[in-house]
Amino acid sequence: MVLAQAQARGAEVVVAAIKEETAPEVENFAARVEWMGVGQLGKLLNFFKREKVTHAIMAGQVKHQQIFRLNALPDLRMVKMLARLATKNTDSLLGAVADELAGEGIEVVASTTFLERYLAVAGTMTKRALTKDERADVEYGLRIAHEIARLDLGQTIAVKDQAVVAIEAMEGTDAVIKRAGEITRGRPFVVVKIAKPNQDMRFDVPVIGLPTIETMKGVGATAIHVTANKTLLFDKDELIARANQYRMAIFSTVEAS
Repeated sequence: MVLAQAQARGAEVVVAAIKEETAPEVENFAARVEWMGVGQLGKLLNFFKREKVTHAIMAGQVKHQQIFRLNALPDLRMVKMLARLATKNTDSLLGAVADELAGEGIEVVASTTFLERYLAVAGTMTKRALTKDERADVEYGLRIAHEIARLDLGQTIAVKDQAVVAIEAMEGTDAVIKRAGEITRGRPFVVVKIAKPNQDMRFDVPVIGLPTIETMKGVGATAIHVTANKTLLFDKDELIARANQYRMAIFSTVEAS
């Protein structure tokens, strides 16, 4: 999606593609692609310098679990970077990578740079609004979710009857929704997903997509809250149409300043 939108604006894009994560279709859109392991920071920097890259955008996802897998063994540049980190949560890891790029004269820009049309807008985005009970669960869930996000533990929780059913850790949005469904056993619940306080738009921007809606449908979730202007809705038109088909509500609020 980033590549297609960049092309439409006349931007030439080269891609440092993570072997463990990147779809091979990027070869059809990028000017050049260099494949590398998730821990090969030195190779990434050398590729960008060779291509005279001045700006970089983090697109797609690297699952948190990759950090702990053997095929993610870091190269020397990554080892040195990791040694300087007091913590290895999402913000510190990706922030450190951005700093390494900046040290080479490469500016990391917002992940939404070419995807503005896919951002959530404030208010109800579906035909159906939240019910009174769903709104109460969302309002309760937002208080809890902001605390979880502030601690950088996760951005998604599931709520039923103003009780937290499941909290995201490293497994991702769809996985925590499935886990909530196992606990509620098909009884309806809501999903609350938020941006972090002072969300760094360069990386780890909240995302939902069609798989999120299908996962919700499969386990009985009836509504989802996201943060306006800071959450990407991939395949936005189809996502909203599918939610309407399932009589789900998608609701978005602006993060309090």
